[in-house]
Amino acid sequence: MQYNFKEIEKKWQKKWLNQKTFATSQDPSKPKYYVLDMFPYPSGAGLHVGHPLGYIASDIYARYKRHQGYNVLHPIGYDSFGLPAEQYAIQTGQHPATTTKVNIDGGLDKKGDKITGYSNQLKKLGFSFDWDRELRTSDSEYYRWTQWIFIQLFHSYYCKNSNKALPINHLIDIFSKEGNATINACTTQKNIFTANDWNNYSDNEKQDILSKYRLTYRAEATVNWCPALGTVLANDEVINGVSERGGYPVYQKKMMQWSMRITAYAERLLSGLDKIEWSEPIKESQKNWIGKSQGAEIDFEIANSNKKIKIFTTRPDTIYGSTFIVLAPEHPLVDEITTGEFIITVNQYKEDSSKRSERERIADAKTISGQFTGAYGIHPFTKKNVPIYIADYVLMGYGTGAIMAVPAHDDRDHRFAKHFQIPIVEVIQGGTDVQEEAFTSKDGICINSELINGLKVKDAQQVIISEIEKINIGHGTINYRLRDAVFSRQRYWGEPIPIYYKDDIAYTLPETALPLVLPEVEKYLPTEDGDPPLGRASIWAWDIEKEQVVSKERINHTTVFPLDLNTMPGWAGSSWYYLRYTDPKNATKLADPACIKYWENVDLYIGGSEHATGHLLYSRFWNKFLKDLGYVNKEEPFHKLINQGMILGQSAFVYRMDGTQNYISRNLIEPQHKITPIHVDVNLLKGTSDEIDIDKLRNWRDEFKEAEFILENGKYICGREIEKMSKRWYNVINPDDVCEEYGADTLRLYEMFLGPLEQSKPWNTQGLVGVHNFVKKLWKLYHSGPNDSFLVSEDKPSKEELKILHQLIKKVTDDIENFSFNTTVSSFMIAVNEWSKLKCSKREILESLLLIFSPYAPHIAEELWEKLGHSESIEYVAMPAFNPLYLVSDSFEYPVSFNGKVRFKIELPANLSSKEV
Repeated sequence: MQYNFKEIEKKWQKKWLNQKTFATSQDPSKPKYYVLDMFPYPSGAGLHVGHPLGYIASDIYARYKRHQGYNVLHPIGYDSFGLPAEQYAIQTGQHPATTTKVNIDGGLDKKGDKITGYSNQLKKLGFSFDWDRELRTSDSEYYRWTQWIFIQLFHSYYCKNSNKALPINHLIDIFSKEGNATINACTTQKNIFTANDWNNYSDNEKQDILSKYRLTYRAEATVNWCPALGTVLANDEVINGVSERGGYPVYQKKMMQWSMRITAYAERLLSGLDKIEWSEPIKESQKNWIGKSQGAEIDFEIANSNKKIKIFTTRPDTIYGSTFIVLAPEHPLVDEITTGEFIITVNQYKEDSSKRSERERIADAKTISGQFTGAYGIHPFTKKNVPIYIADYVLMGYGTGAIMAVPAHDDRDHRFAKHFQIPIVEVIQGGTDVQEEAFTSKDGICINSELINGLKVKDAQQVIISEIEKINIGHGTINYRLRDAVFSRQRYWGEPIPIYYKDDIAYTLPETALPLVLPEVEKYLPTEDGDPPLGRASIWAWDIEKEQVVSKERINHTTVFPLDLNTMPGWAGSSWYYLRYTDPKNATKLADPACIKYWENVDLYIGGSEHATGHLLYSRFWNKFLKDLGYVNKEEPFHKLINQGMILGQSAFVYRMDGTQNYISRNLIEPQHKITPIHVDVNLLKGTSDEIDIDKLRNWRDEFKEAEFILENGKYICGREIEKMSKRWYNVINPDDVCEEYGADTLRLYEMFLGPLEQSKPWNTQGLVGVHNFVKKLWKLYHSGPNDSFLVSEDKPSKEELKILHQLIKKVTDDIENFSFNTTVSSFMIAVNEWSKLKCSKREILESLLLIFSPYAPHIAEELWEKLGHSESIEYVAMPAFNPLYLVSDSFEYPVSFNGKVRFKIELPANLSSKEV
């Protein structure tokens, strides 16, 4: 009987769906295991073969844990708010909700092109998702709870004494009785007020003060503004000064924005990394992003001014070596202190700097640039004048946005001083010539430093901090590079922010009014006045008496007020989805506490490392906040994290001879030929060869219609190169095509076989053939009867057959536990080959093989399990246990040598004594 994978896979995918094989519920009698994949964004292009890599790995592990007797939660959903759908809406006028639905469920796009749909593609690959729990962040019943979390953050503040978030009403009560002098909170409030002051403040004054304590607040912030996209972007959405999506220029700009006070959780975010099983590179990324540093804040007076510059330094021991001051270009004092002759050049530098993101400025250590302001600071100890520059290697978002530059002992300061010919003064002894190279070690003795001469660095730091505190010009402090997260976006396709404005003060909608649903708009662009797209909505005002959204024409600022025009960022909905999966249909709560308690936290999380300082950090922040309020019980959302590598594409090239329309075959190119390689679609190749189908190429693009092709042996052989799999390089392989030709089980096995999960590896379609032949060989092992009929024997297996089995059981279980899926596939191949040679058809062997093979290739496993006479699914049958006794040999092969040379070998029973041997 032939292996008809198309029929088999359709049959079992339908059965699993209809019988809800993978539907999950709480079962206290079983240990739980929660396996989760990072939310996919459903683009119209659909999946390519690189996308399923992590899903296959998580699915293998989920199925393996079911075989072990665990109650496994393995859900799926879609991060369905996003810029691509909005950009498509701007171009075509099609509502983003329509685009998103087609991208997920399949159908026709606005141009009439057929879209398969993410959901259909995932189902074709046989994933054991609980489809009843499917989520979409753009569904109003989902983002209702995203808005609810926003409201909780708005009505909370962070108490440093309790080291947790507390209700803002708790703070209001203290203010009314004691003022704020005793409050130890995360806040930007500087002024101290009494209870009497507070009680006499107007409502607006009180709300303004409270906004400086709230965990989500509205304030002016320097943001990454992308005019082409019409929105603010997060730091992780900007690469080399352009938007990650579309490659549009991004500028630094001050705007009123909603922000999340993630900085309140900096220390908990840092210390929590020690309690989770994440890779060291991801942990290091978050540690560096949080950027904890201990040092001092010191006031430098400005010559001929009553202003002061507050600088932050991690090296107060080097203060005597400070020969200049550097401000961030966006520092508020720059405009005030710049003298007349430098105004034009300073403003030009500020404009140029605004085009670079913070991330780019941090990463670019080689470029030396800056501009003198014409102003001077006064050194607090030497009383000498030191010039004040601006330079974009200093960030407004880190410390105070100002540094005392010590070129002898900091690399960047040294390069800057050499470039601008500023004096370099050595104050730490122990290095080489500091005029040539900075000595940055903290091991050394202070010199040329009147107060601390002869002291070691560590001791000197404490003396300087004590002195600046004594003379009241500064204090010791701990600083974090982490900045509050800008939360609002000036676009349409996102969660509306549940805020209305009364006298320009923000108030939250009542929770009973949620969800605040996205309104209809005629266009998805900003308004002519520069407002975000929601400014185009006619029904977008809040009636506080009727508690409903009404026409903007009814705004009277008495009972009807304007609603916020911004939407939430892409990371909002994905920061808590793992909780909603535990109880996705709950209409009255984020999730039932009993469901959260049973399933939390995620035991295994698989996704890309690119989310290290975005989604993975924000999720940890929101989880800690929800724990503070008692909605979750665990501090961390994801216990074990694995980052899968990329599957790289194998691009194809044709070679155009310069100045002609002649294309020369790869192996005919000579050194004297001047050629230009041009990417072509890999789907134009014939089968798995490097030969291009010239007729298809001519029809692919107009430039090839009249081209001349210089062939070798009647064929055009294209060039190949490994690159990132991308539509841009025409090297995308559609998994649907692979499933059609080889089957989903072959695809699953091949992707695991390619190499270690966490490494990047190239796709090679030729390799599929070998894996597919192996699957057919396994099928044949069960069809060894007359005319390839199904055959199973009830005979007892031989010792050799059992040895192969238990070697395989041990290898597979060890490999799965260590996520070494590639070596497991090799072991399957070896074992099937050995059993095939032995013509094994014993039930005990064949059933056990299917149980350990089924996580990798579930369709063929289910089919053969049914053929073995079982009516229930293989999914929940216990994995066979490893028995080490079967690996003990009954005999041993001894080498026999004469005159120092091995002449032959002899096999003897293993239990013989030395004398008997």
